[in-house]
Amino acid sequence: MSYAKLVSALARANSTNVNKMLVSPGRYRSTVASAKSQEERSQLEGCAVVEAEPVELISHTEAPPKARRSHVKVDFDNTQEAYKSKGNIELLRSLLVFRLCAIDVLVEKNKELMELTKKLFGQRIFEKMMKMTFYGQFVAGEDHNAIKPLIRKNRAFGVGAVLDYSVEEDLTQEEAEKKEMDSCVSEAERESPDADQREKKYKAHRQFGDRRGGVISARTYFYADEAKCDTQMETFLNCIKASGGASADGFSAIKMTALGRPQFLLQFSEVLVKWRRFFNFLAAQQGKSEMMLLEQKLELDELKESLAKMGLGAKDDIGNWFSGEKLGLSGAIDLLDWNSLINNTTKISNLLMVPNLKTGQLEPLLKTFTAEEESQMKRMLQRVDILANHAVEHGVRLMVDAEQTYFQPAISRLTLEMQRKFNREKPIIFNTYQCYLKEAYDNVTMDIELSRREGWYFGAKLVRGAYMYQERDRAKEIGYEDPINPDYEATNRMYHKCLEYVLEEIDNSRKANVMVASHNEDTVKFTLEKMNEMGLSPTENKVYFGQLLGMCDQISFPLGQAGFPVYKYVPYGPVNEVIPYLSRRAQENRGFMKGSQRERSLLWRELKRRLLSGQFSALWLTAALLRSTVS
Repeated sequence: MSYAKLVSALARANSTNVNKMLVSPGRYRSTVASAKSQEERSQLEGCAVVEAEPVELISHTEAPPKARRSHVKVDFDNTQEAYKSKGNIELLRSLLVFRLCAIDVLVEKNKELMELTKKLFGQRIFEKMMKMTFYGQFVAGEDHNAIKPLIRKNRAFGVGAVLDYSVEEDLTQEEAEKKEMDSCVSEAERESPDADQREKKYKAHRQFGDRRGGVISARTYFYADEAKCDTQMETFLNCIKASGGASADGFSAIKMTALGRPQFLLQFSEVLVKWRRFFNFLAAQQGKSEMMLLEQKLELDELKESLAKMGLGAKDDIGNWFSGEKLGLSGAIDLLDWNSLINNTTKISNLLMVPNLKTGQLEPLLKTFTAEEESQMKRMLQRVDILANHAVEHGVRLMVDAEQTYFQPAISRLTLEMQRKFNREKPIIFNTYQCYLKEAYDNVTMDIELSRREGWYFGAKLVRGAYMYQERDRAKEIGYEDPINPDYEATNRMYHKCLEYVLEEIDNSRKANVMVASHNEDTVKFTLEKMNEMGLSPTENKVYFGQLLGMCDQISFPLGQAGFPVYKYVPYGPVNEVIPYLSRRAQENRGFMKGSQRERSLLWRELKRRLLSGQFSALWLTAALLRSTVS
């Protein structure tokens, strides 16, 4: 059944028959999970995701026999190994920067202080001071050539790179809000703002137009015009090229909001969510709303009868919609089959059709789309395709960063389409899953199941998340359900639950890959423990680790020297143009360093070891002064 056929049929629906379609989100669970004890289940009660029942893993690829080998152990307390790549000056710089990041007034006023320093000392001295401190700690260099020495040095110690060009516009809040509203509101909405039935979550709201608010660890792009998107695509292409030239196994990161007008992401996200709810409504009609997510299978005969009662056509005609495309061959339609119906991209706006519960018809999310808006949607998809092809050409893996939940359904769907196309022989495209979200586990399990059915390589980056404060404030003020897990402990459980599921998939099929992007030492140890239990060797290059440049070297470098594939996110760009990035790094480190003294204590321990071993003596006084500030 093609989406276009369904659009046409539902548009002819009798409005009186569909008025009863009160769609509820339902309860999403996966058919696949590892067995857990009752005690473990009780520990997950604080998490808003329902625990999956243990059933046998489904896999179409037979796993190779596990080789007997000794467990790999990594010592994160051995400072000599952890900081082997660091010179004495670099150790002192790290201690200084981390100490400064723990001083509230310096962090809160960091941008003003940097501007004042620039005025007092001039641009040249300011840049030297920044390279001796914050810029030197968190940024690799100004351009592709300048970053090569650091990349080569890290590579020699087993640490790879995920290149990330970190230049941002330095907009005022008012400028950011105006750009956001201009780019997220269509002409149809401007002309008749009350005519459509758009959900509040997926509409732009001026009070949250500055998407930088409450975000400290992710770059933010604001749409200006199509030429700016082309420029940003060229920047990503250069990153991919540089990653390919730096190593044979590099990564490059991209953001969808940099590649097109975000209006499309908002609209497509809303459509995807509403179509999933429509499926839930049909499942509830068949008494299956309480089943686990992928066990909710719509019986085809009952489905045809239900749709016929809604006035969508004769029962036999409806049956023809589900012929072909391997749909309904088993006599049932599940959510993955249902999602595959949205596949007609000839005219992009055809994707943006939703059931109108008042009129009983399927109609455009917006009444009209201008030719330019249609063109903007297509160009966004074309840029994504160009980047993916470029990554394949240069042997680079492409990571699509996660963004706000009102963009994320569309971002994930577009990333999934890239995976289906480019991950046939090996993992090229990686999607990002934010584990502070209540739906993270459902999303991971759904996408893995689709990769099994279609036989492509699943690639994931797991993060805790970057938009918590902003997302919570927006949900509360605008009036929709908070998408974030209730507390940090619930997020940790979610992270480990998703991670364990992906590791089990790797163990069973060797066709999944995951990057554990975390600064949490307990999470890294959990991963190593599970890998040892499953016999997953680091040399198989199925499980990667990732941390930010300038942070958690005591995790990254011991992993790299033990043979694990580990990567640093490597930002670069001119000093003046990465000030917004550095400002956020300072803010992030304030919380990070206040919450844990471990990194500073390890740095000081290594500095003291070098002092006592006579590796350098001229810096005794400096070290003593530093010791007094970090204690």
